[in-house]
Amino acid sequence: MTAGFPGAPEPPYDAWMGLALLRAREALLTDDVPVGAVVLDPHGEVIGSGLNLRVGDKDPLAHAEMLAIRAAATHLGHYRLDDCLLVVTLEPCLMCTGAVMQSRLSGIVFGAYDAKAGACGSAWDVIRDNPSPHRVTCVGGVREQECAGLLTDFFRSRRRRGAGGR
Repeated sequence: MTAGFPGAPEPPYDAWMGLALLRAREALLTDDVPVGAVVLDPHGEVIGSGLNLRVGDKDPLAHAEMLAIRAAATHLGHYRLDDCLLVVTLEPCLMCTGAVMQSRLSGIVFGAYDAKAGACGSAWDVIRDNPSPHRVTCVGGVREQECAGLLTDFFRSRRRRGAGGR
């Protein structure tokens, strides 16, 4: 989400992704898929965060993005998250991208691409194919190797233990 002006500073995507990575690493402690997300207000302050809790909570909707969006809406006291930004370690799925649209977030910054379920250009492109007048900017591949490595290591460990996939 660059300002679009010549000489404008690049937003601190790496630092923001570091916040989401902290949440993703917390998911490892719950033996859940390590995905973390934060919602930032227009000043770059965290107003919501989440980690993947699908396994621990036995809830298919407990994606990190959904929990971060819900926390941000609670913090603001309103469902509209205008001018706020979602930062997440994995490209959002269809459900989470839909939640971004419904909550009116202005942008998504994600780390690892998800060829199987990503809805921001990998498997689907909900952001660009959206007929709604609401537009969302999307920046992918921020600290991609670090984010993808966390997932690769997690699933490799699960296979070694015989726990299968998710």
